[in-house]
Amino acid sequence: MEQNETGCQTPQAPILCVNNCGFFGTAATMNMCSKCYKDLVMKQEQAKLAASSFQSIVNGSSSTGGTNVAVVKEPQAASSEVMVATIQTSSASPASERSEEVKDGPKRCGTCRKRVGLTGFNCRCGSIFCAIHRYSDKHDCPSITVLWVRKL
Repeated sequence: MEQNETGCQTPQAPILCVNNCGFFGTAATMNMCSKCYKDLVMKQEQAKLAASSFQSIVNGSSSTGGTNVAVVKEPQAASSEVMVATIQTSSASPASERSEEVKDGPKRCGTCRKRVGLTGFNCRCGSIFCAIHRYSDKHDCPSITVLWVRKL
């Protein structure tokens, strides 16, 4: 039987990577090893991304959330001045920046400052307390005073 010419054929000898990195390449990866081929694909994707972002900036659509405005003066007789004004609007407010800050230190009791870790108890007032101070009558809890005022 004859072999089909379009079928897969194994090469006679292994092919070294065209980048001379010491590994063997395949015809499917343009005679490059897998690492060199991955690097090539990443460079191509970054070039496409840079070109598309450049086009979006040139066309005036910006995905950064800010507004860029360029003002160019027409050259007048004997003076060629170019004024460029950039205005950035921030979408993040200072209040949201404060809420994003996370306390990295160890969790401590709000009254005795003892380390509580995972065994701490959250109160309605928003503080963390140890097993001794977890009840509202054991610490100065503002939520209990609100409940007393509502009952009166």
